[in-house]
Amino acid sequence: MTLAELGWDNDRAAAFAPHAAEGWRPGRVTLQMKGYFEITGDFGARLAECSGRFQHAAIQPADFPAVGDWVAAAVPEAPEARAVIHAVLPRRSRFSRRDAGGNDVEQVLAANLDTVFLVSALDRTHNLARLERYVAAAWSSGAQPVILLNKADLAEDAAAIRTEVTRAAPGVPTFVISARSRRGLKALTPYLQPGRTIALLGPSGVGKSTLVNRLVGEELLPTQEVRDADDKGRHTTTRRELIVAPNGVIIIDTPGMRSLQPWDAAEGVAAAFGDVAALAAQCRFRDCTHTVEPGCAIAAALAAGTLDLERWQSFQRMQRATAHEVRRGDRRAGQIYKADVRRATKGLRRRIQEKLGEE
Repeated sequence: MTLAELGWDNDRAAAFAPHAAEGWRPGRVTLQMKGYFEITGDFGARLAECSGRFQHAAIQPADFPAVGDWVAAAVPEAPEARAVIHAVLPRRSRFSRRDAGGNDVEQVLAANLDTVFLVSALDRTHNLARLERYVAAAWSSGAQPVILLNKADLAEDAAAIRTEVTRAAPGVPTFVISARSRRGLKALTPYLQPGRTIALLGPSGVGKSTLVNRLVGEELLPTQEVRDADDKGRHTTTRRELIVAPNGVIIIDTPGMRSLQPWDAAEGVAAAFGDVAALAAQCRFRDCTHTVEPGCAIAAALAAGTLDLERWQSFQRMQRATAHEVRRGDRRAGQIYKADVRRATKGLRRRIQEKLGEE
């Protein structure tokens, strides 16, 4: 396989230039295992591990390679010998979450993505709040989010759900599809270009593995049926893996996630709800609570119908979730939050009293 088929270009060649003098070779991480990686380049696929110096210099888990990363590695001539990773090239994008174990560390799920397919099933497991978290994480990754509402054959009113989703995530392309029957897959063609990298993310049971098989045109990944009792999915995919399809598109499949807390959620919320944030910035008071204050742009937009109530509530939910995550990992942030709440409450009481006095 050539480097170009893996997504190599002139900018990456320029970034790799300093490493070429060391005799190292470029490769892309195509499989991530516990403590080891598979890297692929013009030398083929090799099992690899990070050098001792790399491990010593790494400050946090996010510094280590992730699926989709480009690395500089020493590749022995013997095909059975392990390659040694010495450096990770700068990432153009990365999809991260807060460590699932509750630790305040960043976990990179996939790197150097062009598009993120956020897959949700049109069955009893559909959860708009969860999808909003995925959208926020996708925006903060630097890649283009695309929502795929899969299992259209199981939906009683797919159009209504699509309308609900597009209101909650304006600006994000949303498609109703069925991976099993191939319905709607042709609409995804503009994203399926050679050398472009796509990651599929979503909870278990939404049909990601089936969708990968349809997109690549081969039964590369095993699939399982969901449980009839609750529509809960089984973990068909158990590891993150990069696949180059026969048509040249690069696909990263990931295990289903029971929970997702975006690592840099504040940036993602700002991108996902740019219209709401812009309105809030027009309020007369900087500390406006968007309740009873005069000159509140949010209240005016809600009254005029130019801001959808459900979207405003979604923005509030995401802000609360983001603030909670920040406070959980930063004691100082928690103290500042409590002070802000006291100050806002005091200001709100004062304005209510002033309003009552005017009446």
